[in-house]
Amino acid sequence: MTKRRTVHAVKKSRVALPTKMATAKKKLILTETLAIMGPRYAKIPILDGQLSGTVYYLASGHGGPDPGAIGLYGTKRLPEDEYAYDVTIRLARTLIQHGATVYMIVQDRNDGIRDAAVLPIDYDEVAYPNLTIPLNQTKRLNQTTTAVNGRFARHKGKYQRFVTIHVDSRSKGETTDVFFYHHPESRAGLNLARHIHKKFQANYKRYQPSRPYLGRVSSRGSLYVVKNSHPPTVFIELGNIQNQQDQRRFLLAENRQALANWMYQGMLADYQTR
Repeated sequence: MTKRRTVHAVKKSRVALPTKMATAKKKLILTETLAIMGPRYAKIPILDGQLSGTVYYLASGHGGPDPGAIGLYGTKRLPEDEYAYDVTIRLARTLIQHGATVYMIVQDRNDGIRDAAVLPIDYDEVAYPNLTIPLNQTKRLNQTTTAVNGRFARHKGKYQRFVTIHVDSRSKGETTDVFFYHHPESRAGLNLARHIHKKFQANYKRYQPSRPYLGRVSSRGSLYVVKNSHPPTVFIELGNIQNQQDQRRFLLAENRQALANWMYQGMLADYQTR
């Protein structure tokens, strides 16, 4: 039997965690049920063990009292934290499907994965394991790194990586491709960023061959979580939430899933070539 992997969610969001076995066409399929994914996506089929033994820490930007950057779609507000969270929890589900252990550092008990275009602002996100998120930015970032570093010590010796996902805010006229930042002294962080970046380049070439992909990998040791997190860390900016063209990357649920899928592809490549 495949060893159970789980996303580490707040206790109130976890249901039916004992692994369930379902039979389909005479083949045993290992599944998990995680309420934090939302009712439509709570049942997670475990597809394979390609990431067995890996530990990932995932954090979406802002949350709780701070929604982050705000874009406008007609009269509707588009909050950074809601879109970053949706991509992050989709990535968590995908990683679990392939055998990874995942810690969601920012969690929402009731949102789950959502397929709507406009994701409304709420302020009920908590930080792992079940902490109120402070409004003060430095305290919030310290809360994140403290959670990550505490678990990192407990998983000593395992392959561990931290990915934090954000949405940028610039002038409405500026389009921005997906960018990746790492610590200048972290070779492992650089390698992870490069692997994800390569998958984005390949997928843009395949699905949008008429436009160049301008996203790049850069060192940004000044970023708080990049500087203070113990596992190799990649900080990802998904695009400009103010720009109508970039908003298409967030508004369509299939695009948010594609972002998660491409990140997973790069993360798998990094693990396989470690």
